[in-house]
Amino acid sequence: MIQDVLNERWKVLIAMMLLVSSAQLSAQEKALVNTSKSPYAKFIAVNLDAVKWTGGFWGHWADVSRDTMAINMLNLYENDAVCHGFCNFEIAAGYKEGRHRGAPFHDGDFYKTLEAIIAVYASTNDKRYYDELERVIKVIGEAQRPDGYIHTPTIIKQRNNPAASTAFEDRMNFETYNMGHLMTAACLHYRVTGQPNFLNIAIKATDFLVAYHENASAEQARNAICPSHYMGVIEMYRTTRDKRYLDLAQQMIDIRGLIDNGTDHNQDRIPFRQQREAVGHAVRANYLYAGVADLYAETGEDSLLVALESIWKDVVTKKLYITGACGALYDGVSPNGNTYNQGIIQQVHQAYGQAYQLPNISAYNETCANIGNVLWNYRMLLITGDSRYADILELSLLNSVLSGIDLGGTKFNYTNPLRVDFDLPYELRWKKEREDYISYSNCCPPNVVRTVAESQNYAYALSKKGLVINLYGSNELTTSLFDGNILELRQETDYPWDGQIKLSIKKAPPTPFDIDLRIPAWSSDAVIRINGEEVPLDISAGSYATLTRHWKSGDVIELNLPMPVRLMEANPLVEETRNQVAIMRGPIVYCIESPDLNGIRIFDIELPADIQLKPVKEEVAGSQITFLQGEALLQSPKEWNGDLYRPINPKKDLKKINIRLIPYFAWGNRGKSEMSVWIPLRK
Repeated sequence: MIQDVLNERWKVLIAMMLLVSSAQLSAQEKALVNTSKSPYAKFIAVNLDAVKWTGGFWGHWADVSRDTMAINMLNLYENDAVCHGFCNFEIAAGYKEGRHRGAPFHDGDFYKTLEAIIAVYASTNDKRYYDELERVIKVIGEAQRPDGYIHTPTIIKQRNNPAASTAFEDRMNFETYNMGHLMTAACLHYRVTGQPNFLNIAIKATDFLVAYHENASAEQARNAICPSHYMGVIEMYRTTRDKRYLDLAQQMIDIRGLIDNGTDHNQDRIPFRQQREAVGHAVRANYLYAGVADLYAETGEDSLLVALESIWKDVVTKKLYITGACGALYDGVSPNGNTYNQGIIQQVHQAYGQAYQLPNISAYNETCANIGNVLWNYRMLLITGDSRYADILELSLLNSVLSGIDLGGTKFNYTNPLRVDFDLPYELRWKKEREDYISYSNCCPPNVVRTVAESQNYAYALSKKGLVINLYGSNELTTSLFDGNILELRQETDYPWDGQIKLSIKKAPPTPFDIDLRIPAWSSDAVIRINGEEVPLDISAGSYATLTRHWKSGDVIELNLPMPVRLMEANPLVEETRNQVAIMRGPIVYCIESPDLNGIRIFDIELPADIQLKPVKEEVAGSQITFLQGEALLQSPKEWNGDLYRPINPKKDLKKINIRLIPYFAWGNRGKSEMSVWIPLRK
């Protein structure tokens, strides 16, 4: 009885404290990732509702997110005939009878869905979304145990049979993964709405983890698979300033690698600070790296940054697909082929492979891993201010993240191969066409839905000297700078289809400040004009161009990023792409797809080295898409008749054929199809 009274008093005190502090939150403190007080971050994100997409490429996705994606995902998770996601909370809270159904990580995926709803509410201020959140949060709170533990598979088992299950008895139960997504969603909800009800649930859950880790052995603490909670715990620290949460994050990194049976698959065979290569399950890896980057922003520990930068270099120079996707392997072993000690070889799946091991047909490239790559690179950008991380963020976001969802916002890919061929005599584990709901493992759909809903978060940042522009797209920005003065800016562009970008100052501070324009690494001959006059500036690709002046309302900046078509080749150590090329224009990767070939087989097409490809815009599934059209070469089709090898024909009969290439992210929107990013080159 006394404990119940104390709990109620505790809730009231926390609520009062947070409501007071909420009113004092600055724009920078209401960001998705709040580095406003992080001593080792170079950039600070602007408020989530500071940016509104107004048209063009990202305007389309914002409309789909607002009208379809987020609410569709919530409806799926509340439809018991499809998914038990919300029903599990209702059972755990005592509203319904029954057993837990679905994957053990369904709770976390439901929290991702709520995070998407929160982000849409931040952009629209539509009360429908707020009311949905209030209804659901109430049930989640009632499902939580008094000690703060919340994980519906265990709670439902304990409700039905108190002796049947205990917390953290199975490391594959994903408890901390689920709690991590709870923390992230709750922090965002508090920052957007100012209401502490969801955050109170997350505080109790985080306190439970603090208490658990005080007494847990390294083996017990190893339950941190798929560690979304590293990011979550740091955001809880940033929101509450409770030093215990920062200490918890530090402790969770310290214990990795301190046990006898650690695995490459879980990135804990050796201590994190000694790691220099990306290994194991790619989602777990990228979530880990993102969380460590968050920790570095608060502590500045050099050994963490040394490891992160080394691992990042390993990925982008040896293990990253041209689409920005990562995690090449369905199944494999680690280490693979470079040790005589067979006793240390371990199985991995959904994993990073060896250097240059980048298959196309069997590429795994889970959408969650690609989103993890965005999360990781975004945090690396915030802590370093280095534009190379924004380049990879954009590459992944525009290509291998958006490929995880159809243009209408209701069908999803789990894996993202770079080639689909109907002639293969076997089926891979995951379908090569998008689905409404991915049974058992529906982790990717809510993840891509929340990522699109939060896309405006990545567009801008603040430095101590002014504004930083990371991504381009038509939008309106209203934010305060470091000195508290308000800046209002309008961006107009058809990027990524066109490289002409116009920035109009609507309201400017009374003192000079910097505007940093990202010049992508792929660009050349960029030109900047201010009020119609070209700026005599040494503009370098792969950097920020800094414009410093006393800006005033009515000033116009024009950035021109020429977008020639580029034929890309891979390092010859990538066996699967020898003598083939991929096509890029700006940040967009293209592919050839069977609906554009009128029955011709994809592998009969070759590209001449001097091919001229021209952009042509057309509508696909309600979205304006820029295709590339040109003249390629067609081999005379010949059947293989079951042969594995045959002599080449030195007098190969080739004829010219008109082809169209579609952006990789948009493939599969015109029915089931074959597709290939890499195409044979005829020199």
